[in-house]
Order: sequence, then structure tokens, then C-alpha cells
Amino acid sequence: MSCDATAAILAGALAGAFVSGVSGFAFGLVALSFWAWQLDPPLLGPMVVFGSIVTQATSLAAIWARLDWPRLRPFLAGGVLGVPIGVLLLGVLDLRLFKATVGVVLVAYGAYLLLAPPRPAVRFGGRLADGAAGFVGGVMGGLAGLNGPAPVLWCTVRGWDKDVQRGIVQSYILAIQVVTFLGYGVAGKLTRPAWEAFGLMLPAVAVAAWLGARACHRVSADLFRRLVLVLLVLSGAALLADVLGHG
Repeated sequence: MSCDATAAILAGALAGAFVSGVSGFAFGLVALSFWAWQLDPPLLGPMVVFGSIVTQATSLAAIWARLDWPRLRPFLAGGVLGVPIGVLLLGVLDLRLFKATVGVVLVAYGAYLLLAPPRPAVRFGGRLADGAAGFVGGVMGGLAGLNGPAPVLWCTVRGWDKDVQRGIVQSYILAIQVVTFLGYGVAGKLTRPAWEAFGLMLPAVAVAAWLGARACHRVSADLFRRLVLVLLVLSGAALLADVLGHG
């Protein structure tokens, strides 16, 4: 592995894990901004999933005792049901159109929530609506690896405090990514170069995720909400840039 590729792997792992440790998601968004220019495309998916699993497992330890299991269960149930449907849709839907639609929604609605005056939290739907958000995230994850935005956006409009939101989102992402990682293994995508990258990433991801989780305790509820919304907007913008770049 070249020095440039090694440096890119370490920089992306550190930056992605720290941001995800603070916000609870967005490891792939940040890490890929370093990796996409230096690494072979077949490595990117497994690396993002592996890094996300390590990040979520590391930073979850800081809030495990406060995890709201009754609120989490509908998200997990919906996500597990949604992933195989997303996989089945891979050969049916136009993936570029799907990414473009999700990108527009994230940019427009995320920017609206960021710039508009504070609004009352959404109370309707109960556990059924939470399960639906998990289901949408599962479908998006199986279809395009986008399992995070739907539950993150839903938790934000629910108005839950940052510890509740982080616990739900991180546990959800961890569960879905573990399923995805196992799927990569069955499909033969966990190659020797991938395992070499995992070994290089592991210490950097674990340390940066732990530091990010510690930093989150110093972030106010309002700043946390704004950080999450900014990351959602950036996620949408990255999707649109990817679609336009391959147009």
C-alpha cells in the first residue's frame, strides 16, 4: 500500500470517527471525502461499514446506561424488515434518481429546519411512526448504504434530547451495519486488501470515536441539533454531487 493511500486511510478514519463520535452518524460522509481520491472503489463500501461499526460500538459505551430500549425497538424492527427489501430493489429502481431525490430532500428539509424558527416537536404516530422511520432507513441502507439519514431526521423532528437521539441512531446504525458487513462476507467482498485496511484503520477509529464521544458531553442541546442538521444537509449535497459527477 502506498504512503499516500496509508495517509488517506488514517486521515479519513480519524476525521470520520471523531465527527461520528460527536454527532452519532456521518462516518462515511466524512471518511469518503479523504478515501474516494486514493483508494480502489471496491474497498470503500467495506471500509465505511467496518469503520462505522467500530465507531458506533466505541462511542455507544459512553451512553449505554441511558439507552432508551422501548424507543429503540421499533426502529430496529423496521430496519431489519427494510434492508432485504432495499436489496431486492437494487435491480429495479434507478439508483441515480433515488440518490438525487434523497439528496434534494435532505438539503431542502435540513436547511429549512436549520434556518426556520424553532417549531414544536412532532408527537403523532407513536411507535408505529418510529418503526416506519426505521423501515425507510433499512430500505435506503439495503439500496444505497444510506441507513442513517431517515432515523436521524425523524429523531430530530421528534425533538428528543441528544442522549436519547444518539442512543437510538447509533444503536440502529450499528445493527444495520453489522448485517451489511455479514452480507459483504457472504458475497466475498471482504478481500485481503480490505482486511489490511481494517487493521490500519482500527486504532485510529477507536481512539477518535472515543474522543468524539467525550467531546459530545461539552456540546449544548441546541448546538448538537444544529450540528446534526448541518451534517444532514452536507450528506444531501454529497449525494447530489455524486449524481452530477457521474451524469
